[in-house]
Amino acid sequence: MNSAVLAEPIEYFSPLFRARITGALYVFSLLAALFLEVLFPGRFDIPAGLIQITGMSAVTLILYSILKRVNGTISLLAAASNFVGLAVEAIRLSAHGSDIAMIFHGIFCILVGYLIYRSIFLPRILGALIALGGLAWLTYPLTPFANYLSPYNLIAGLAGEASVFLWLLVMGVNSQRWREQATQ
Repeated sequence: MNSAVLAEPIEYFSPLFRARITGALYVFSLLAALFLEVLFPGRFDIPAGLIQITGMSAVTLILYSILKRVNGTISLLAAASNFVGLAVEAIRLSAHGSDIAMIFHGIFCILVGYLIYRSIFLPRILGALIALGGLAWLTYPLTPFANYLSPYNLIAGLAGEASVFLWLLVMGVNSQRWREQATQ
């Protein structure tokens, strides 16, 4: 399937609107899943997971549509990596399913960080922060190393992602510079 067909309905919306929706979906899916897991531990694991996976799937698609202006191939690779991680998380292939999913999510964050850093419509510092967060996520499959770094790897991962998605929610993107990015 052509990637242009995948994101075609999203293209009707302005980049600023897409950025804000991406931030809102990220915050909503994360908080809703966290709320269900904390308030009803063990009882709503599946619905909480579905909310998070559905929200992150939408976030991935919209973020792809925004960042493909910088580099379509890398943006598609980032989206594909995140979708593989979400699929692994959804089907829980093994007891370490979440750890395996974190590898793909870490790669996604690093690639998104690179794209943001190379963009002219978002602050470069956001790219560096989410890339560092991606490196932190890559520690999770290495259990002894992850435990040694805990809670700093969790803080770095969440802070890196949250900085980008809160920026998108509050500030969005510079629409004029986003349009200019395609001509460069």
